[in-house]
Amino acid sequence: MRRGAASGAAAPAVALVVAGGAQALSLAWPGSGQPLWWLQIVSLAGFAWLLRRAPGALAAALRGWLFATAWLVGTFWWLFISMHTYGGLAAPLAALAVLGLAAFLGAYYAIASWCFWALRPKGRALQAIVFAALWLLAELARGVLWTGFPWGAGGYAHTDGPLAALARWVGVYGVGALAAALAMALAQVRPADVLRARAWLSVGALALVLWGAADVRERALAQEPASPPLGVALLQGNIPQDEKFQPGSGVPLALRWYGQELRAAQAQLVVAPETAIPLLPQQLEPGYLEQLRSRYSALDGTQAALVGIPLGSFTQGYTNSVLGWVPGAIEPYRYDKHHLVPFGEFIPPLFKWFTEMMDIPLGDFRRGGLGQAPMAWAGERIAPNICYEDLFGEELGARFADPQQAPTMFVNLSNIGWFGDSIAIDQHLAISRMRALEFERPMVRATNTGATALIDHRGQVTQRLPAHTRGVLLGEVQGRTGLTPFAVWVARAGLAPLWGLGLAVVALAWRRRRR
Repeated sequence: MRRGAASGAAAPAVALVVAGGAQALSLAWPGSGQPLWWLQIVSLAGFAWLLRRAPGALAAALRGWLFATAWLVGTFWWLFISMHTYGGLAAPLAALAVLGLAAFLGAYYAIASWCFWALRPKGRALQAIVFAALWLLAELARGVLWTGFPWGAGGYAHTDGPLAALARWVGVYGVGALAAALAMALAQVRPADVLRARAWLSVGALALVLWGAADVRERALAQEPASPPLGVALLQGNIPQDEKFQPGSGVPLALRWYGQELRAAQAQLVVAPETAIPLLPQQLEPGYLEQLRSRYSALDGTQAALVGIPLGSFTQGYTNSVLGWVPGAIEPYRYDKHHLVPFGEFIPPLFKWFTEMMDIPLGDFRRGGLGQAPMAWAGERIAPNICYEDLFGEELGARFADPQQAPTMFVNLSNIGWFGDSIAIDQHLAISRMRALEFERPMVRATNTGATALIDHRGQVTQRLPAHTRGVLLGEVQGRTGLTPFAVWVARAGLAPLWGLGLAVVALAWRRRRR
């Protein structure tokens, strides 16, 4: 009996780990790097099927935690590379840190699973709605609490596919909630349903709604562009991360290569990635920045540039910033990164001991303001964001509060070299694509090692440099005006409407359960 009981308990655990791994793979399939929307729904449906069969609330919570932990470890396992390979943390500690982070974040989904089991309504449609609301709340909690780390949210698997059409209305979290509802509905399908006309009518109605949403979106995308196409040159230096901040190798290479390309480029907008210049201004050779500034700030100039560089001092603090030079401007444009990476860019309280075990240069930045103004150039309002800031659509949305000053295009400056030749590059590309879908704005990406790419306002990658190569991507981009419904409500209320919707559904389910 004991052996049979153990075997019976092990089977769901193995299935949950497999389903969680499939959920991670759906975000960016190895090799192609493409997200697989159908795999995201099917793997989540597998979890939903097991959740409905949990013998109790505690077992349901454990199943939610196990699925989420496997999914999150499979999603951001590459943090091990940054901590061990480049940060110098011992391999066992680095692996334990990744597992610990996934387990901690998995607790949100454990709570959601416990609540689902406790509230579970009898009707199949109601079960799908309640599950979607709880999943939405778990995703929101992961994306907001403790500065938020929503990397790998389920909605990012839907940059292609039928649900992509809804991003302009509900954003990535809303898309993820709809996918969760579909997953729970799929988990409840019984063989007899295949023969029922009512079930097929429901499928047909859903397909009609999705087709209608896609049609509305295509009509909305017919709006006029902000200005004529803007020629861009995106610089990808491919400076090895273990050399990037070394004074005898990576630093002189970066200064020489980016300096040469910035002086030689002929595009209307030239972009060099995050910390392309890896030194504070006072550490540079005299005249280095002045030469670049004079190159782009001349009154009769026809080119502008955005360059990643740390600004400030070691005594008064420094920021992870972007300098912009525009013809005729007296002062350079400046953008300071607002949403910093825990441990990599700021030290959370009580964790200084942990960061001291790693060798991370410039590891304690000051935070920039929210909703910083875009850079005006060539009829465009160009809004920079640095590295994983494009993971927080609600923060990018703050720039749309004034429609007359809203960005017409985004520029992401990143250095994903910290994570080696891993799937993180393709996952980050999908994140940028989702932002383009939500706001219907092109996203220009200049990175150190990849993915340097042009993404149009439909969320499609139009051009891309191969990862881990040194080169310059030349292309054109057209900004867009007008506001999507998502941009309108997220600029005014942030994520509060989604929080309110999720909590309202849960409150109604709780009230119904009591009755």
